[in-house]
Amino acid sequence: MPIRRLEPTASATGFNLLIKSLLSAPLACAPDQEIVYRDRMRLTYRDWRTRLGRLASALTSLGVAPGDTVAVMDWDSHRYLECYFAVPMMGAVLQTVNIRLSPQQIAYTLAHAEASTILVHADFVPLLAGLLPGLPAVRRIVLLHDDAPSAPPFAVAGAYETLLAAADPGFDFPDFDEDAVATTFYTTGTTGEPKGVAFSHRQIVLHTLAAAVALASPAAGQRFHRGDVYMPLTPMFHVHAWGLPYVATMLGVKQVYAGRYEPATILGLRRREGVSFSHCVPTVLQMLLDAKDLAQERLDGWTMVIGGSALTLGLTRAATARGIDVFGGYGMSETCPIMTLAQPGTATDDAALAARTRTGRPVPLIDLAIVDESGVELPRDGRATGEIAVRAPWVAGGYVKQPDASAQLWRGGRLHTGDIAAIGSDGVVQISDRAKDVIKTGGEWVSSIAVEDAIGRLDGVAEVAVIGIADAKWGERPLALVVRRDPRLDAEAVKAHIAAFAARGALSRYAVPEQVRFVEALARTSVGKIDKKALRRQHAPEPA
Repeated sequence: MPIRRLEPTASATGFNLLIKSLLSAPLACAPDQEIVYRDRMRLTYRDWRTRLGRLASALTSLGVAPGDTVAVMDWDSHRYLECYFAVPMMGAVLQTVNIRLSPQQIAYTLAHAEASTILVHADFVPLLAGLLPGLPAVRRIVLLHDDAPSAPPFAVAGAYETLLAAADPGFDFPDFDEDAVATTFYTTGTTGEPKGVAFSHRQIVLHTLAAAVALASPAAGQRFHRGDVYMPLTPMFHVHAWGLPYVATMLGVKQVYAGRYEPATILGLRRREGVSFSHCVPTVLQMLLDAKDLAQERLDGWTMVIGGSALTLGLTRAATARGIDVFGGYGMSETCPIMTLAQPGTATDDAALAARTRTGRPVPLIDLAIVDESGVELPRDGRATGEIAVRAPWVAGGYVKQPDASAQLWRGGRLHTGDIAAIGSDGVVQISDRAKDVIKTGGEWVSSIAVEDAIGRLDGVAEVAVIGIADAKWGERPLALVVRRDPRLDAEAVKAHIAAFAARGALSRYAVPEQVRFVEALARTSVGKIDKKALRRQHAPEPA
């Protein structure tokens, strides 16, 4: 018998999964809930929806048409949230510009995305001024600012708030194909120019629903729900701020935007606005815990997802001791991004804290497997290790205008992440390393993440990165790069600490580094991850 197809009645209308559909529930159920930008702006959802209409009308009057790319260069703000919705809802494509890239890389991404319109904060005007001669496709620029700006050295179509004030709030956001491109941004790889990824309305809506279900599912602990107050601490230019502003809006929660990431501002907003849910990379969490004059402040009632880099047990203990319900999440730019979450519950014994640092269980609708070099799926026994390869309704189908790189990303019908992991019989994923960061020494593979986690438990260590450096005898040997919290900490203490792990079988004896170097800071990528490629280049042995 053939598969039967559902045949709706003739009068039934179709319903495309468009970003505008995420607004239905909050506007119906929480229209007076607030969206706050620092001490500068306080809006209700009802007010904010009016501003979405004004923004779309203003852009249309400037000549922005469906399919055009509108680029944004701003700090985290209510304006950025408005662009998350209004730009794709009018049928245009939102490009979130990574303002931490080099000027040359920013120019490349704007040209590659064919941005015709740029919304630029006054702080980035000098940067953009130097790029514009090489961007002939840019036809209009809108100025964003918090204070009275000086006149930019290029023509602008107007100031954001001035344009909105004069625009019609009644813009009729149309229905269109749910597979229409909604957003694009660029991910920096290990080689070559940044790679563009794009996501459709359908993909963003499905990711929003799956992330909301996953975050709300625990009975207690590590949850995000309608009673929360949300403040993202992941830049809004980076993978839709992990997609969570879309989740927060759909749930109708109070939202708080901090602008530039300054510890005193962030912690002040947390106190004043009652922030209870955030997400960030480990560096930002460490920055908050170490904030001058605030190191003893209790942070109870704050739930925080940590991603971008591995969450260490040492950082988990420090955050938990201050009252933060901290836990790990995993994803990548190409996966929209959330793939897994570690949500073990409210216990705070050593085993429970360690469980918070694991890669976690896949969120709903993620088909996640580990595969060998031939693409064969490996058993889920907690011992077999292979590359994480995934399928999901929202993962990127490839890189924009890069067919060869896209084919390499999608091998054997799955998106290949480059992360090496094992999966237990309980479904919990544990990454052991990036494929390119595994240290191959003495015929064994040593996980740099495992060694970093062990060193991070030592008192006196603020941050650590472990890399492999060339060795004539062993092929590679681990090098530990340590940022000290206690200046009295010495290399022998670090080696002895790791040797104790090896002695009890927690690490291979090959994992004990022969060299420990103390550094003032660790090189980082534009989104705050430790840049091991740069560290390997900086600390490579001198040629013989």
